[in-house]
Amino acid sequence: MTAPTGPLVLFDDDYYMYVLQDRAFAEAWWEMPDEYACGFDALARPLRMTGEPHRVTLELSGDEPAEADLRRLVADHYRRFLKGQTPPQGSALAEFIAGLPVEGS
Repeated sequence: MTAPTGPLVLFDDDYYMYVLQDRAFAEAWWEMPDEYACGFDALARPLRMTGEPHRVTLELSGDEPAEADLRRLVADHYRRFLKGQTPPQGSALAEFIAGLPVEGS
């Protein structure tokens, strides 16, 4: 299986969204694996997180994209946490992902 393609879109246990530039940045940035709910790479492939506090690893959990799930979770994040803001509207996945706010940029 190939490595995740950045940016990575991760959701914590409250389903708050974090968009992190790549796998190395995400693994260094994310502290507690038990606070991870789900995530996707830039191709909408689902990710799993393993490891221990301050030493997490992200890997693909499958090769099949889950674009509908990703878009739904992003829309839910905007509705819950970014009231008044509109999620990216790109019809193409790459355009949609490019419209997300990347942490640290």
